[in-house]
Amino acid sequence: MTQLTARPSSTRSVMAVVTVGVLLSGFDLFIVNVALGDIAASIGVSDLADLSWILNAYAITFAALLVPAGRVSDLIGAKNGFLLGLLVFTLASAACAFSPGLGSLVAFRIVQAAGAAMMIPSSLGLVLSSFPPEGRGGAVRLWAGLGGVGAALGPVVGGILVQADWRWIFLVNVPLGLAAAAVGWRVLPDTAGHPGRRPGLVGAVLLTATVATLVLLLVDGSDWGWTSTRTLTVGAIVVAGLALNAYAVVRSADPIVSLSLLRTPHFTSMSLTLLTFHVAFGAMLLALVLWLQDVWDLSALQTGLSIAPGPLLVPFVAVLGGRLVARIGARPVIMLGTGVFAAGVASWALLAGPETSYAGTILPGMLLTGIGVGLIVPPATAVGCSQLPPERHSTGSAVLQTARQVGIAVGVAALVAILAAREPGPEAFVVAWWTTAAFAVLAGVTAMGRSER
Repeated sequence: MTQLTARPSSTRSVMAVVTVGVLLSGFDLFIVNVALGDIAASIGVSDLADLSWILNAYAITFAALLVPAGRVSDLIGAKNGFLLGLLVFTLASAACAFSPGLGSLVAFRIVQAAGAAMMIPSSLGLVLSSFPPEGRGGAVRLWAGLGGVGAALGPVVGGILVQADWRWIFLVNVPLGLAAAAVGWRVLPDTAGHPGRRPGLVGAVLLTATVATLVLLLVDGSDWGWTSTRTLTVGAIVVAGLALNAYAVVRSADPIVSLSLLRTPHFTSMSLTLLTFHVAFGAMLLALVLWLQDVWDLSALQTGLSIAPGPLLVPFVAVLGGRLVARIGARPVIMLGTGVFAAGVASWALLAGPETSYAGTILPGMLLTGIGVGLIVPPATAVGCSQLPPERHSTGSAVLQTARQVGIAVGVAALVAILAAREPGPEAFVVAWWTTAAFAVLAGVTAMGRSER
């Protein structure tokens, strides 16, 4: 793969273009939530189960296609993969904005998610190939921290844009995406593809279908009933798919996720850490939204503004946390972050109530969770990518991102199950928050081991 020299202007240009792609993708994981009511009124659909597919179709497709899209990016080159994904995402965003009904909107959301799935792993591949080895850790930490900005600004920007028209939440992507593509064509490094042996179509379809079915089960299992025939049938399909994928990893001539990739130092352990932590993260975020809207009766915009302080801290903590990583190693920093995150969530279980103030209860925990995310996700991603061979940069980063998405889906499903099993009210949230804190601590346990700098 072509390596750039460490010219600051070149690396800054690459990070600027990559930042636009990462932020746009992050926006669309969070920005649509606050617009569902306006979309429902506009297209004449009131069934929440039907409307939820505007969110679920994106989440399922994104998670399912990350690894196959990462492998395609490794084959054709990270620059080509990123620009292709960015253009697909941008054009699909325009199509979403002009969708006349629910069916077309969901269909274009699927296309939008496919573009995002191509864009995200290739963006990290570009970062890894553009920076010299000594600068990659900091660049990857910054890249990972950008997701926090998307999480923070998505609900806020969405709440503002829907005041004009819900279609603007998609239209805003178009000028930004086209500008980033034009600049990226000029400044992104011409990373060489690594053709090798192309993975079989059956293996790609099998992996995609398995991840999609798993996320579907986690998203809709609570509505179906965890012991219903449909849930058990889909669960059996997931188990069979996982077994077949494991067989493909071991026996296929060139599987999408190879055994050599899984044996890469630190890769599997950090994938597990990211998976486990994002169970806590997914549960935390949804629980907080439900608390603010259902218990405190805040509007969508007020909820977005209330959540924003934590995620906005993430990129700053990621940069400052790099200094701590250099002193004590990545794994101790990750373990520290899981403790801080758990403390933030536990503070809500201890302090928050129907009549308590935001500044006195939710805000301190929100800041602690933001600090925790900044100390966990960026270094875990950097360590997980640190030993990836150039021909697996995008595929490896896609596996790490898939672990995050599946973890979030598990966390949401777990939270819904906890709240559904108890009488509605603040007490149910207390149980949910303690459970979330426990998962954060468990993520710290998975990070234990030899320290890497």
